[in-house]
Amino acid sequence: MNQNTCVIAGGGPAGVMLALLLARAGVQVTLLEKHADFLRDFRGDTIHPSTLQILDELGLAEEFHRLPHRKVDSLRMQTDDASLLIADLSKLKSKYPYIAFVPQWEFLDLLISAAKRYPNFRLIMEAEVHGVIREGDAVRGIRYRDASGEHELPATLTVAADGRHSDVRRAAGLVPVEHAAPMDVLWFRLPHEATDPDRTFLRVSTGKLMVAINRETHWQLAYVIPKGGFDALRARGVDALREPVAGLLPFLKDRVELITDFDDVSMLSVALNRLRRWHRPGLLIIGDAAHAMSPIFGVGINLAVQDAVAAANLLAGPLADGAAVPESLLAGVQRRRTLPTMITQFAQRVVQNQLIRPVLSKGSKPARMPPNIARIPVIGSLACRFIGFGVLPEHVRSPVKSHQA
Repeated sequence: MNQNTCVIAGGGPAGVMLALLLARAGVQVTLLEKHADFLRDFRGDTIHPSTLQILDELGLAEEFHRLPHRKVDSLRMQTDDASLLIADLSKLKSKYPYIAFVPQWEFLDLLISAAKRYPNFRLIMEAEVHGVIREGDAVRGIRYRDASGEHELPATLTVAADGRHSDVRRAAGLVPVEHAAPMDVLWFRLPHEATDPDRTFLRVSTGKLMVAINRETHWQLAYVIPKGGFDALRARGVDALREPVAGLLPFLKDRVELITDFDDVSMLSVALNRLRRWHRPGLLIIGDAAHAMSPIFGVGINLAVQDAVAAANLLAGPLADGAAVPESLLAGVQRRRTLPTMITQFAQRVVQNQLIRPVLSKGSKPARMPPNIARIPVIGSLACRFIGFGVLPEHVRSPVKSHQA
């Protein structure tokens, strides 16, 4: 069998989950990650019931729940006048009726540790992918560089899971279709105190929005700004950030001085896009490389994991048998995951256009909504299921080879 039956570029949720599933099935798989570790702050870390169910199917749920985490079973929006219940996940018919907030590096380390139990899994850190090996129209592996120099890694199948700025996607000549996003997000943190609110919530006021995530020891905060507005905000000085934060969340008024300058802030340039074609002969693109998601609903990790499970379900068997992977099979992965991606992005665009854009661009007050959307028949249950499981949730059906290291 080819020593590199499959090579995966990108050690995010999609790449790591796919590597684990393929290794578990007996496929010789190499995963490349360009950083020295997974410790990047403010990466998405909302693990939804759909992903918790997959971890359960892999026998990893107990290990996962031993990680430091916080469970959230309701999503709320706080306006100037009321607290609105958007989704009540506790009503889900699931073993895991909640979202678990876990630092993404902890989640990835868990999956990597599980993959390392298989002798056919190989991880190369600090490997910067910069091109692909071509054979006519087909991709036959990747080119990367590390501290020792330039390398080629031939493979039967190459998978690009290297994020929204994918180098593999660019090398393959694939360009996503962009859907305009009206906002960017400034991430930062402030200490949590015992007298603070206990919940995680969206705070909306006239002309302003932010998300407050209770991490018990601190608040992880996301202040939403108009698209491309960071330079103008920074030019006004750090008080231009402190003042609206204190206004939206008065309980933090005595702590906003801890934002000393904009070096304490991480800016996420929000993108919403999707490839028309996720494959070439010998190449499959999944996760953010195939479809960058807005942070709305916090579903990015979970969509990426779903892509990986769908890909493994279709590809692990043929790859483990040493069979060639026809492009029609790669197209099957795209067909399986296109509808969930399109519906999720459509829902994100509705929220962007109906809530976020008017508030940010026109300084509007948020439209009045029922105080308990989650209790409205049909609508409430659909919203809950959409946030918890998404559209067409995947289940692990890829084969498993019993031999481990």
